[in-house]
Amino acid sequence: MFDYLRDPQEIYAQSFATIEAEADLARFSEDQRPIAIRVIHACGMVEMAEQIAFGGDVIAAATVALRAGKPILCDAEMVRHGIISRLLPAENPVLCTLNDGDTHGLASQMATTRSAAAVEAWADHIEGAIIAIGNAPTALFHLLEAIQTGRLAKPAAIIGMPVGFVGARESKEALITHAGDVPFITLRGRFGGSAVTAATVNALARLARDDATTPDGTRDRKAGDPS
Repeated sequence: MFDYLRDPQEIYAQSFATIEAEADLARFSEDQRPIAIRVIHACGMVEMAEQIAFGGDVIAAATVALRAGKPILCDAEMVRHGIISRLLPAENPVLCTLNDGDTHGLASQMATTRSAAAVEAWADHIEGAIIAIGNAPTALFHLLEAIQTGRLAKPAAIIGMPVGFVGARESKEALITHAGDVPFITLRGRFGGSAVTAATVNALARLARDDATTPDGTRDRKAGDPS
């Protein structure tokens, strides 16, 4: 009934060709470029290229951590479920502590959100880990405070892309300003969310695999679907 493209590989190829043609990717280094392309692909907005910010040698730090089997700590179940486990180079654990233990009680005690309180449960896993925050600005703020005060060890890298109208923009600016020597990837402004955060982790996982991705990020047949 409808005339539309059905071949998944052709859809994939045309999608990335469109990104290459329409997005301004000139400012990204060779190793940053495939990450930026994946973020744009996940949200369908080429203008989002202007909002992507990298801090430190985040690609190297994250891929080394992934190859070493370090865990990925997520602020929300939607982020956790968006990470494609078969792409992870070392069967890395993907953890979300939002529903662990008495998170609700701890949040009440701390006078904060459950997402922020759940960060406290990362203490045994966070050193050298990958952080993936795609929903709660309070989780990112709390993480930065805990690292700065020494309550939590430093992760290998922070993917900080919370979404929303209250605190999202500010939490990401705080990450850019106060991450210190912890490398990061973020999206300035209100935009973010589980999809782009998980897509960033998946892109890093592809890069961490020896045969996963070409430098421009446009051919990834062995890595499977383009999500």
